[in-house]
Amino acid sequence: MIHPSLRRGSLAALASAAILTLPFFAQPLFAQTEVPAAPQEPIASAEPSFPKPEASDFTADSPTKAQVEGFLHANWGYDTNRLYQVQRIVKTSVPGISSVVILVGEKGNKQTGALQFFTLPDGKHIITGGEILPFGEHPYTENRATLIERADGPSKGAASKDLELVEFADFQCPHCKDAQGTMDKLATDFPNAHIVYQSFPLVKIHPEAFRSAAYGVCVAKLGGNPAFFTYASAVFEGQAGLASAEGATLTLNSAVSKAGLAPEKVEACSKTPETKATVDAGVKLAEDLNVNQTPTLAINGHLIPLGGIPYESLKQMITFQVQNDGAAK
Repeated sequence: MIHPSLRRGSLAALASAAILTLPFFAQPLFAQTEVPAAPQEPIASAEPSFPKPEASDFTADSPTKAQVEGFLHANWGYDTNRLYQVQRIVKTSVPGISSVVILVGEKGNKQTGALQFFTLPDGKHIITGGEILPFGEHPYTENRATLIERADGPSKGAASKDLELVEFADFQCPHCKDAQGTMDKLATDFPNAHIVYQSFPLVKIHPEAFRSAAYGVCVAKLGGNPAFFTYASAVFEGQAGLASAEGATLTLNSAVSKAGLAPEKVEACSKTPETKATVDAGVKLAEDLNVNQTPTLAINGHLIPLGGIPYESLKQMITFQVQNDGAAK
């Protein structure tokens, strides 16, 4: 679910921002045509052809072409079918802000498209499609450091954080429920991953999300991480019960019981100022990282909205991210 305070008026704007990370958002760049019948004789490769860049289109002192290419590699390097070329880096009328144009294509497709973004004076961020995103050859280093320090939700998997997967989720979010199967697969396929569940209740649209998160904090506190993940699985399974306050009480108490804890103790714990502060800190973390929808997965700081990504593509992203970070497998 998209955070209500961060909704945009244009879905195209969101797509433009997300193209930097998500393969399926690149599809609208290319014209859709019917696939012709297979030819009888081999034909020349249908590779995209990019025009030669002009020297006059590189007037900005910063960023350099190498820095832009490093940034694109950090985001797109997992996808061996994607082709791109830095076409323009020019000054704008605002000091320190440069306009960058990238031509994009795919192997086996002559069609090409363009992506434009603006680099900011700090050299660490860009603006594209109404979003501010990290920039640089290793754009997610700061996010990763923040998560290592502040992502303190229940965890499972490896103790090492060489590969840290942080899931930002809302117990009342249907897409988060759907994503749990994906998270279970990742835990199996990446046994070296440190996996953190970070509650991000979207209270403006999910009235029982905060209470569900508070119960989760207390289940983890009283029963440990294994009890929390049993609780979480039960809450997602019974998510329909969260549609009303009375149904939520029954659903949450049932989930607590399945986790082997006493519902009355968890309820009392959930109402304490300490528990509220813990949930609020998780929300603040998500907002500081500009997480604007659930479920979102942070792969060593690289934020990826989980909805609609093919599982094999997600695995490629994770494997590439580890390699690009130089982290031990």
